[in-house]
Amino acid sequence: MSQRNGDAVVLHRVSRRYGSGDGAVSALDEVSLTFPRGSFTAVMGPSGSGKSTLLQCAAGLDRPTSGSVTVGGTELTGLGERRLTLLRRERVGFVFQAFNLLPALTAEQNVALPLRLAGRRVPRARIREALHQVGLGDRARHRPAELSGGQQQRVALARALITRPDVLFADEPTGALDSRTGHEVLTLLRGMADREGQTVVMVTHDPVAASRADRVVFLVDGRVHGELAGAGADAVAARMTGLEAVPC
Repeated sequence: MSQRNGDAVVLHRVSRRYGSGDGAVSALDEVSLTFPRGSFTAVMGPSGSGKSTLLQCAAGLDRPTSGSVTVGGTELTGLGERRLTLLRRERVGFVFQAFNLLPALTAEQNVALPLRLAGRRVPRARIREALHQVGLGDRARHRPAELSGGQQQRVALARALITRPDVLFADEPTGALDSRTGHEVLTLLRGMADREGQTVVMVTHDPVAASRADRVVFLVDGRVHGELAGAGADAVAARMTGLEAVPC
């Protein structure tokens, strides 16, 4: 993929360790990666390989033990908590496997929440546009209990996109969905990269989901273990099978 528009996210020798001494656990070990603007990247690896830690460090939700993370040209490492919080609110979108919607709020109120938390005016037209973007223009007044799992995940996507972030991080966004609904969400993510120029970074365990991305990055024991570009689900699954057999 062309990088003429620059990189949305750059990780340079990022390590993340938990604990100290003999009991220390290394979740990431000097990971260097770039995510070009407008690209869709899937991150895969065996359980415990550091996928979610990678996403959290790249999104500014967790601080690396060493190394640097740059989002939209801003290096996160030296930012204080207040500036880091502001950057996350304005330039990073995050979607979890659990939809994390507030049950008492309608779809449009859930979507508006990041702007309200930032103390910004919430134009009704902007919220409706975000819901239309994810195919839920007619569900604005519905509460989460009145929506299917796929619809709830699409509300979560609209909420993540309302601030027009530099990058959208998705941690197993289809993990709680059936295959048909998961396909709809993946088609939305693919369209956001293709039509909106949105940068998408998605952790997944599903080779079919990963095959929708431009490239798949593989992690093993906190280290990058190669990548595939434009690969089909069978090729991704075969690579994953090989990684599961890699000795610790």
